[in-house]
This record gives sequence, C-alpha cells and structure tokens, in this order.
Amino acid sequence: MYASKLKPYLYLGLFYGVVSLIVRIIFIFHPITNVKFGLFESLKILFIGGLTDVFVFILASSIFALYSLFLSDSKYKKPYGSVIFGLLVLAFIYTAFVPGNIFKQYGGSFPEVAMGFIGLKTLLFGLMLFLPAQRIKIRNILYFITLFLYVLLIIFNGVSEYFFWNEFGVRYNFIAVDYLIYTNEVIGNIMESYPVIPLFAAILSLTVIVTWYIYKKTKQELLTLPNFVQKLILLFSFIVLCGISLVIIPKLGKIKTDNTFAAEIQANGFPKFFNAFTQKELDYFQFYPTINQQTAETDFLKQFDPPTLIRNINPENPEVRKNVVLISIESLSAEFMEHYGNDQKIMPFLDSLADKSLMFTDLYATGNRTVRGLEALTLCIPPTAGESVVKRANNKNKFSTGSVFKSKGYDVKFLYGGYSYFDNMEDFYKGNGYEIVDRNNFKPEEITFANVWGVSDEDMAKKAIEVMNKDAKAGKTFFHHWMTVSNHRPFTYPDGRIDIPGTAKSREGGVKYTDYSIRKFFEMAKKQDWYKNTVFVIVADHCASSAGKTELPMDKYRIPGMIFSEGFIAPQKFTQTMSQIDVMPTLFGLLNFKYQSKFLGQDVFTKNFQPKAYVATYQDLGLIKDNYLTIISPTKKVKQYSLSLQPSNNPDDFKIFYDETPVKDFQQNLVEDCISVYQSVSFWLKENKLNK
Repeated sequence: MYASKLKPYLYLGLFYGVVSLIVRIIFIFHPITNVKFGLFESLKILFIGGLTDVFVFILASSIFALYSLFLSDSKYKKPYGSVIFGLLVLAFIYTAFVPGNIFKQYGGSFPEVAMGFIGLKTLLFGLMLFLPAQRIKIRNILYFITLFLYVLLIIFNGVSEYFFWNEFGVRYNFIAVDYLIYTNEVIGNIMESYPVIPLFAAILSLTVIVTWYIYKKTKQELLTLPNFVQKLILLFSFIVLCGISLVIIPKLGKIKTDNTFAAEIQANGFPKFFNAFTQKELDYFQFYPTINQQTAETDFLKQFDPPTLIRNINPENPEVRKNVVLISIESLSAEFMEHYGNDQKIMPFLDSLADKSLMFTDLYATGNRTVRGLEALTLCIPPTAGESVVKRANNKNKFSTGSVFKSKGYDVKFLYGGYSYFDNMEDFYKGNGYEIVDRNNFKPEEITFANVWGVSDEDMAKKAIEVMNKDAKAGKTFFHHWMTVSNHRPFTYPDGRIDIPGTAKSREGGVKYTDYSIRKFFEMAKKQDWYKNTVFVIVADHCASSAGKTELPMDKYRIPGMIFSEGFIAPQKFTQTMSQIDVMPTLFGLLNFKYQSKFLGQDVFTKNFQPKAYVATYQDLGLIKDNYLTIISPTKKVKQYSLSLQPSNNPDDFKIFYDETPVKDFQQNLVEDCISVYQSVSFWLKENKLNK
C-alpha cells in the first residue's frame, strides 16, 4: 500500500535526477568552465550533486505531498461537502464583489489572480461534489495537470540553469532573483537573444511526453485512496524526510573543493536561489571588475578631507541644536513637480515650499526601491550589488544618521504608517537604535482611512504631530524620520480631500493626496511651540518607475529634495549634481555638527565637494560624473554613456531628460572612479568597517 503510493514521487524524482545529471555533465564540458576535471573529481562532483538532488527533491515535492494529502472522497459526503462548498462560494463572493477587500486594496492584477484561483477551486469542487459519476475523470485531469506543472518546472529549471551558466559561469545567485524582479526587461532580453518559439515548443513537447508517461504508469494509484490513519503515517514519514533534508543539504553545500567551478557544478540551483533570496547580496569581487584594493580605497577617499574612512568633522561655528524632521516620500519623481515642467498642478504645496527652501535641483536617488532610499538617507553610503543593506542579515550597529543624532542626545524615531516588519524596516531601524512608531501604535479611532500599505498619510501626519509634541513636552530635542505610504499602488485615500477621487486609483491622485497630507502636517506643525526650532528635510525615496531605454535612465532617478526651516535656512537653489547620500551630511553641515564621520556622502557646501551621483539597480552600478554615466555590471562588464540634455522649455537647472549616447573610447579615469566606489564600499561592508 505505502510503496505503491510512492510511485509518482519515484518517477518524478528519477526524472529530476536524470535532468540534473545531464545539466552537470554539460557544465563540466562547457567552454566557460575553463578548468579540466579528472575522472575521480568528476565522479565526486556527480555523486555529491546527485545526493544533494535527492534531498532537494524531497523538499520540492512538498506541494505534491499536500495535493496528495487532500485527495479524498469523504469530504464530498454530507454534510461536509455542502459546508466546504458554501465556504468556497462565500470566499469567491468576497474576492469578486466586496469593495475594499484585502486583495483589491493591494491593487494591480492581484485581485484578479485571487478571484481566478478561488473561483477555479470553487468550480472544481462543485463539479466533483454534484457530479460524483465524473469524479474520477475530473480527479485524473487535475492529477495530470499537477504532474505536468512539476515536469515543466524540472525541464524549465534545467534549461534556465544552462542559460544562466552560459552567461555567468555559476549556479543561481542574486542576479537570478533580480531577473524575477525585472521580469519585463528579462523577457525582452530573452526574446531578442534566443529562438524563443522553437525553444518553448520543444520544452512543452517534452513536458507533455514525460507527463503522459508518468501519468499512465501511476494513475491507477488514484483509484484507491489512503484512509486517514494511512495518510497520517505517510505525512509523518514525509515530515521526517524533510527534516533530514533540511539538515543535510547545507552540510553537502559546505563540502570543500579545489576550485569554484567544481563547487558550483556539484551544487543544486534551488538552494543557491534560496540562499541568494535570503542573503540579499551579490559578491562584488566575483562578478564585477576590480582593481588593487588599496588603490580603489585611495581613489575613492580622495574626495574627503582628510582622505580617510574615519574623519573628524570640526566646523568653525558653534553647533545649532534644532529638531529635525526627515520626510522621505514614497515614489516621488522630480517630473511630478511644476518646477520640472509638470503642468498638472499635482504638487502645489511642495512646489511652493521649494521656493522657500534650500532646494537641490539636480538630486539623484541611489536606487528604485524604498529600502534603497532608506539606506541612502540613513547610512549615507553608495548602493551595493544585491539588495539594500536594510534587508540583509548584517544590517545592525551601522554608523548612521540616527547614531549621530543619538550621540548629541536627540530622541530618534522612525515613523511609518504601515507595519514596519515589511521590507525588514523594523529589524533594521531597531537594530540601529531607532524607536519605531508604526501602525501598531494607532488606536482604531485614530484611523480614518487605511489600505494594505498602512494608514493614510493624513492619519500618519496627525500621529507624527502627537509624537513630536510628546517629545517636546518632555524636553527632548528630536530627530524623527517619517516614511510616507499613500503614493503607492493602489493609490487609494479618503475622498473629499483633493479633486481626484480615491476611487480613481491613479498615480496623479496618489501624488496629489500625499502633497495634501504634507500640507496638513505643516499646518498642524506651525501651531506647535517646537516648529520654529525645527529643520524639515523633504526628499523622495525613489522615482515612480525605473524602466527606460538604457540600464540606468537618468530621468528615472531624478528626485526632488529640499531643506526648510523658517528663519534659519535661506531660500536658495543648489544646482550641482548630487546624490541622495549627500543630503544628511549637508544637513549636519548646516547645523555645524561636530562628530566623527564614516559617511560616504559629502556636505555639498564644503570646498572639496565633487559633483556626482550614484545610481543602481540590483546588479547595474552606475556613476554620474562629468557629463558621463559609467556602469559596471556582472561578468565584469563596463559601459559608458555621454550625457546631453534634451531640448525643453524648462530652465537648464530643471531639465531632467538626457540623451545617453554609448561611448566606444571610455573615459578611463571615470571607469576607475566607478570601480573604486563600489569595490571600496563592498569591501568595507563585508569587513564591518562601516559599523559604529
């Protein structure tokens, strides 16, 4: 009985093993594998790899095990069948017709996917409930589909690993994770690079053939289903095997070899992918161009005075002790502002505030995700390959803006309208000494509107005033970093605030409502005693989108930024190119803070400031300097573009669109500068040299 029920697993496992073996043999003889293996070493690689495959398949078959576990005839008997069907119908009604349900709050195609999945499940359960004579036939169809998906995944993974190896000479790493994030770009690259139609036709044909073979060999096992006790025994056995697999797979991965190629070939792609997803970083020194480490550090640090990583900042004037409120605004491109040519008037308050502030007109975000912006504003370091430091395991005890303020006796808080566990923000900010104020701190009566991302910016503005008042009454000077949420899909907000209804779910509405909320915040702040002793820093975390004609389109990183303080900061425009990581060091300069710095951004008003900006995706790392954009990428690629402003009616300081023209003869000094930046930062992070 038990052995027969394992037949589908054995057939799928055998097929997975054969595909993995073929892939490893191809890797051994692939031209990119520029080492030769002897017979013994080849057999060792194949043995360890095959053993790893066995345990990986056990874990990968978990979904198939759950599918098998829920195969039952008893659930269709009265009254269970009717009750389950009723619950499924109610779930479908909720997803399809209830306004503001959890799926619709998320927006995009998520509601349709959820509705389709629940609807299909309801339909299939209903057919098997009301058509008992057709139950076996329907079950066989679903069984075939399940097998088909598993076989397709096995084949598709084998093909994907081949192409990944063909390009990078390694198993999956964070670049593979990156490919999941930049789906449109990746699909476009595949369409242009490979014969897609013949390739997919071959994959689907082979999938159908293999699936049909396994189906014919195993479908008889569906005629007699295990009883409840037998299922418990099978389930317990499977859990034990999964536990053993979780212990053994990492140990097999630690078996040392003489060279990197052997380690990569004997590894399994799925654990490598999982590790890349959890570790969040990409080894700079394996994939990017490098120079001598000392040379790189010397070249990068020459912009500072003194040219060392640890520097004493000693202003001539006495320190100014003011409260500081940093507002980082979700997805706010410079092109939304009227200053940069927008004629929709969707940011009337911030446009007016900019004219009363120190406005940075040529400011660039370091990345295209919120956590990258938070990294830039909190740690003041250039981006590095992979995910933001915010989401990495080694993200605590860093030298940060918060640590500088705390050294001055400030109360330091991070304010966020959603749940701060999202994107690992809570772990990052608590691990760096910040107190957290998020949705957990709201009473029900304090929330007038919320969606899946959090309470509305308007509600958060009121909470921020409350928290700031509490600190001020306690005699504390405070630094509060408020991250907004409303300018994010699904762009929903309370009606009646602006002339674009929240039901429109438009980007323009999200921008205008955020502007409205910040105006409300300032109206409330002006009534407080602490207002005149406060500096407000307002800057976007990143732009609204990142896609463009080149890897790093300039306009998709241009963001608004300003520092405002009545009677303290004189209105002016700083027009030189600067990075998001320069904003907070500039603020500290305005406050004449004396401190020991490890910041890699610069105070833009110092005499040795170099106009430049750092921009990046998860794998393309760019330097904007001297009217060139230099980009380094995995497999040690280097590209360079000359930058020329496109004609427009905007003043020169507010033109944001550039022609990026590929350069054949590189400006080598800029290439070396680019490598020096990212190599140095990657090394310092790895060696914990940017900790407090």
